Amino acid sequence: MRRGDPVRPRTGPAADQQTTKSGEPRTGELPGTLRRPPEYGDEARAHRVAYAALKHTFQKVGDHWEPKKRRGPSDPRAADPRAREDHGRTFGGVDYFGSSRKELMRRAARIGVRGRSRMNKAELADAIAREQDRN
Repeated sequence: MRRGDPVRPRTGPAADQQTTKSGEPRTGELPGTLRRPPEYGDEARAHRVAYAALKHTFQKVGDHWEPKKRRGPSDPRAADPRAREDHGRTFGGVDYFGSSRKELMRRAARIGVRGRSRMNKAELADAIAREQDRN
């Protein structure tokens, strides 16, 4: 049975079975609202899309997310359309593009990042992300 084909009533010994031997629902048994939308394909991709959308409007601060000053990509990986091909660098939810080095220095001091005075902006964002994940 293909998608879009009308559901025909089954006859024979399997007519009353709504699942396959492995427990998966038979194709004709799922209503259209529960069938997987073709634009995502799998749960991992849906998760990536949702996480990217979250990072465009919020930044991770400690153990929670706070609204950013301006919408947009937070790091080079979020800005790169080839991110799935492992292009660009990510900073674990820290708003690299929307924060100045001075703001990142303040955040690093607040959470106790050691050696922060010798770090550049990218190193600060990376250290903040690592420290947030640790706590």
